[in-house]
Amino acid sequence: MIPALNEGETIGSVLAQIPSSLFDAIVVVDNGSTDSTAEAAAGAGAKVIREPRRGYGRACQAGLATLGSSVTAIVFMDADLSDDPADLENLIRQFENRRLDLLIGSRTLGQLELGSLTALQRFGNGLSTRLIELLWGVRFSDLGPLRVVSRDALARMRLRDPTFGWNVEMQARAAQLRLKVGEIPVRYRRRRAGRSKISGTLTGSLRAGAKILWTLARCFCVRTEAVP
Repeated sequence: MIPALNEGETIGSVLAQIPSSLFDAIVVVDNGSTDSTAEAAAGAGAKVIREPRRGYGRACQAGLATLGSSVTAIVFMDADLSDDPADLENLIRQFENRRLDLLIGSRTLGQLELGSLTALQRFGNGLSTRLIELLWGVRFSDLGPLRVVSRDALARMRLRDPTFGWNVEMQARAAQLRLKVGEIPVRYRRRRAGRSKISGTLTGSLRAGAKILWTLARCFCVRTEAVP
């Protein structure tokens, strides 16, 4: 699943590099784009879902709502060519072989292209993953967007965040619920076109950091007993 907002310049290239044989369906959620994102994705063969209410979490939820009952796991990745589609085959193989509930593609353990992660992103990742470890005893190295999660695990997590707290909420809930999680190193590159919706500005980065901390605090206050 690929949430996308104004990624018309890159989404076609992303889809062209994804091995279609790995997936039952490739879903792009157009999150209120004002450019050619939806048209480019449809032209490249993806199933396009439209969610005009902006927010990464809203886009993910809209996409999940369209999946058939036969889908047992979902891969999430970004639309800007920062994630390398060449990592998908290993991601899925490791997820299946290790029988995990959640597998994160860790950028910090893998190959980082120069300039692909800002200093603020590195700091935010380190702080957030350290807090997850302190609160729930589960260690992550990254909040990377490339990940695969079982559908059963998602149902148990009951994710609520409508914006860019979605990923950290997923990892926090997985830690709370003592799900079987793992990480593998992945490649991460500078975005090839457009502008980041989070790290493109200092204000955006600070807002994202505050949202991540707020999300962790909310997860801590809502104990795992409330999540069957």
